[in-house]
Amino acid sequence: MDANGTSSPFDCDVLVVGGGPGGSTIATLLARRGWRVTMAEKTSHPRFHIGESLLPANIPIFEELGALEKLRALGRLKLGADFPRDDGSYYTFRFDRALGDTPPWSFQVLREAMDQMLFEHAREHGVDARERVEVQRVEFDFEGVTAHLDAGGVKSRLRARYLVDASGRDTFLGKQLKLVQRSDKHQSAAMFAHYRGVANNPDDPGGNIISVNRFEHGWAWFIPLPGGITSVGCVCKPDYLKTRRGAGNDEFMARTLAIVPGAEHRMTTAERISPVRFTGNYSYACTRMAGPRWILIGDAWAFLDPVFSSGVFLSMYAARQACDVVHGALREPAREARLQRSYAKHLRQGYARFAWFIYRFNSPVMKGLFADPVNVLQVEQGVISMLAGDVFDNKRVLSKLRVFKTIYALASLVNLRRWALERIDRRRQSRMRIAADTQ
Repeated sequence: MDANGTSSPFDCDVLVVGGGPGGSTIATLLARRGWRVTMAEKTSHPRFHIGESLLPANIPIFEELGALEKLRALGRLKLGADFPRDDGSYYTFRFDRALGDTPPWSFQVLREAMDQMLFEHAREHGVDARERVEVQRVEFDFEGVTAHLDAGGVKSRLRARYLVDASGRDTFLGKQLKLVQRSDKHQSAAMFAHYRGVANNPDDPGGNIISVNRFEHGWAWFIPLPGGITSVGCVCKPDYLKTRRGAGNDEFMARTLAIVPGAEHRMTTAERISPVRFTGNYSYACTRMAGPRWILIGDAWAFLDPVFSSGVFLSMYAARQACDVVHGALREPAREARLQRSYAKHLRQGYARFAWFIYRFNSPVMKGLFADPVNVLQVEQGVISMLAGDVFDNKRVLSKLRVFKTIYALASLVNLRRWALERIDRRRQSRMRIAADTQ
């Protein structure tokens, strides 16, 4: 039966593939608008996941969902982010100095608890939320989509008017339609685990700040979580991970942390309480974000290196924007293409602003600018706003980021000139040594 009580050839209006933060967000919002929504999660909650540090820009979305107090009960307060200096100290970017109206705080969470809460919250709002149901393939026609499901070996079909792919790094529809392209600009892989007994950063005795530590082969995160747990991970160049041949996962993780500046004193009394996990080929994007009767959100479309903890926010933000697209397309199909183009343009712009910083994060110039920022023309506050997730519509913030890019370009030219002069000097000294040796 449809919303008018008449017989319908469809089992639901919208099928959401994936029950993570993005899937649960769009499922809840669409159900609250009166649509019949089925959400299929191939595993069951709770299940382990990284991406534990939320951005202040996440908070209004949780509030809109009516789930903020549930999140508060699960989370540990997050007030900013630390980036290291060469002398071992840290510079803290505190969210209360951001421009705009993002909250001055956020939370760090155990993802298995948060994801389960959002999934159950969607069910409370009328979503047919199914676990251990895998969508194996879909077929589109002029009226809707047919999904082939597998629930523990029990096969079935489901007819929907619209498909939302929120499958995360599985990129379900991207793979079926052959849309996935790995990034050739930013190849990386990661290893990570949970620990107890990790010491807080001395500059943050309350453990309310995420620490980001650069090292020779990449960068490391230290995320204080509820219950005295700390998430520790290293995002590395793939070539470095190849050097672990013959080493156990725990041994290789310990060996890597030993070369991360600032990590040694924090890990002295640490006890690992989860397996060391690995994942590779971090960055990718699909060539399309939407098409007739389908749309991609969050990691199902693209995944960025998590250095700025943007993943959950971008997934939930995309879900909120995609809700308007799906709602509009179901009500007025003739508007679908225009709504999708606007959605794709808007999302690409925000992702690109994060990506610009990510691709340059380990450069000497960016390291210097983050270690000792100067708030000329409120540029530092603009960067803090970016770290808070304010990268889409705030013209004041975007103008400060453009100034930062100019500063970065000028500093890069100065750094390039210094590098060239140093290289010339090294060659001159080498020639002088050779001349001296031949006399």
